[in-house]
Amino acid sequence: MLRIYLTGDLCLSKDGRLLRAGRLPGRQGRRLFVYLALERSRPVTRDELVESLWPQQPPTAFDMALSAIVSKLRSLLEELGLDRRTLTAASGCYRLELPAGSWIDIETANESVHMAESALLAGDTRAGYGPAVVACAILRRPFLPGEDAPWIEMRRGILRKSLLRALDCLAQIHDMNGERALALRAAQDSVELEPFREEGHRRLMLIHKASGNRAEALRAYAKLRALLEAELGTSPSPETRRLLDAMN
Repeated sequence: MLRIYLTGDLCLSKDGRLLRAGRLPGRQGRRLFVYLALERSRPVTRDELVESLWPQQPPTAFDMALSAIVSKLRSLLEELGLDRRTLTAASGCYRLELPAGSWIDIETANESVHMAESALLAGDTRAGYGPAVVACAILRRPFLPGEDAPWIEMRRGILRKSLLRALDCLAQIHDMNGERALALRAAQDSVELEPFREEGHRRLMLIHKASGNRAEALRAYAKLRALLEAELGTSPSPETRRLLDAMN
């Protein structure tokens, strides 16, 4: 089975063969492969790829440059045991067509988040635990570290939102299982990841309360209020204030 890791250390593996990021044709080669892997459900136009590879200023002979990168990437995929038609070009478009059953970490993470949320809606913490852990493990890893482009920043934002959902699931699962320390850790990670998101702070307050630590719950509220006042000039929402009132 082909396994593709787009987070952390970019690499591909198949039948004992490993292709690391350092063997891909430079930073443009890495960007090209990641972009096509993320968009593998559709053909991607040449102009879209040029913009993703050279967001500031494409080279004068960008057609030749793109063709050279695609050719080198095809050769590397062949070394891995993939058909040359895995990376196709037709009508000014490129497409990555992976073998059936291929595994991509980001796709697995997204599916795992949905599975965890569905299990929680059904009240089945046992079924939700594994997917939540898998999603958190994948989504905590950096995406194309050191790279900067509008589509990369947009993708990082999407992955961050998915991680927040996974952490929320994990905190809720641990809390429902009475594992307060683990629940607090997941809730705190969520707050650190998105400090202005009040939902995370409310969950943290509720877990402190469930742990019998009302003082920490009040302290968590005070930290949120101070943050919002200092950074945004606002105060906690009515929903958060109602939760505070319920604790008094």
